[in-house]
Amino acid sequence: MFTQIITIFKIPELRRKIFITLLFLAAYRIGYYVPLPMVDQVKMSEKMSQNAGGSLGRVLGFVSLFSGGNLSQSCIFALGIMPYISASIIMQLLSSGVVPALERLRKEGESGRKKINEYTRYLTVPICMIQSTMFVQTLIRPDDGTGSGMGLAWEGYTEGGYPWFFGFAAVAIMTCGCLFLMWIGEQIDEYGIGNGISLIIMAGIIARIPDATGMLLFVPGTSELKPSLFTLGSETGDVSLEKILVLIALFIGVVVGVIAITKAQRRIPTQSARHIRGRRTYGGTRQFLPMKVNAAGVMPVIFASTLLILPGFLFNIIHSLNPDLTWAQDLANIFMGSRGWLYNVLYIVLIYVFCYFWTAITFNPKEIADNLKDYGSFIPGYRPGKSTADYLERVLMRITYVGAAFLAIIAIIPTIISTELEVPYQVAAFYGGTGLLIVVSVALDLVQKINSHLVMRNYPGLTEE
Repeated sequence: MFTQIITIFKIPELRRKIFITLLFLAAYRIGYYVPLPMVDQVKMSEKMSQNAGGSLGRVLGFVSLFSGGNLSQSCIFALGIMPYISASIIMQLLSSGVVPALERLRKEGESGRKKINEYTRYLTVPICMIQSTMFVQTLIRPDDGTGSGMGLAWEGYTEGGYPWFFGFAAVAIMTCGCLFLMWIGEQIDEYGIGNGISLIIMAGIIARIPDATGMLLFVPGTSELKPSLFTLGSETGDVSLEKILVLIALFIGVVVGVIAITKAQRRIPTQSARHIRGRRTYGGTRQFLPMKVNAAGVMPVIFASTLLILPGFLFNIIHSLNPDLTWAQDLANIFMGSRGWLYNVLYIVLIYVFCYFWTAITFNPKEIADNLKDYGSFIPGYRPGKSTADYLERVLMRITYVGAAFLAIIAIIPTIISTELEVPYQVAAFYGGTGLLIVVSVALDLVQKINSHLVMRNYPGLTEE
């Protein structure tokens, strides 16, 4: 393995791509610690430390997990890449038959894809401005106890009112920060190696793992190991030796499961038609049509988690308007606090719904059947056209059920670990949940692209013996 890694850096083109990728990721991490003006960073740190284990901390941690940003800090990259991801999802939905003009562009090939990417960049700007405005207003608005503001503006700015141009500057800086990250992702796609947006999200997740590990192993504020780590049980509910062993086992199990499901595919045999021209026979070859078990990736988990955040905010607002409504507070705790069995059941149901929905808009059996027919290929035992499309749809429904079940198990692992083992949710999210799913999936894609460069130059790949 060490020899193969050295071989990677012997190839000039591959070495240059890797260094360019690392350089752009380093620029992203530097900007991660550049604070916004007008915000009292000391107050911000104290406020987020108080809410780290509460519903607000969980929500901010979840949003930061999928965006590569950090809403717990008022930095220029606080929004991360989430506005661009939102714009990409919207454009993909619109180009899947909702807007005929965009659907025609999608079918035009490379030129149409570039045009859709251009529209996606334009759509990212207003989404950035809206989200950054909401975030800045929440930071600087006085804390009146309703949750609408946090009162984190500098005291010098809060005396006599808050000048509008300071808020405008913060919104402009966060918008430019998100657009800069979008540019970094595109530069990695063009000049580096791997998917730029995915690598940014992966880098943000990996950067939080040391903090989560420190929260798990060390006494807060010190470098001393927790005494409970050396015992087989803790009366205070702290992390003990058996919990560490369970977390290690879950970590290994999730990594193995993610690799297996990510690479798993159903191969549909296809046969090309045989053509005889003169004395020569063309075609007649047997190939395979690969269908991934987890074709939707991590998108269903993102959609389901985002949708389940909304009821918690709604019930919190209802309770803040009328504190006598205790049922609203109880429901808010279900969705944003304790996350009991009701939350997990709804989570699983939504993952299944969005998994089928996302697979349906990204894989069109009728379009695949028509393409096979146009190229003179067919699936043995099924007539070209509608019969082939119906068969592909049946296979797709079955393998999607397995992929959705896997995603549901991975998604609820952090909640189960946090509840049953009394482990902080921030720790459980990194060692057995969606964050680990993203990291392993992106790492597999990166290894595959490095392998393609090695094999093209007759070198053994990283996964070969």
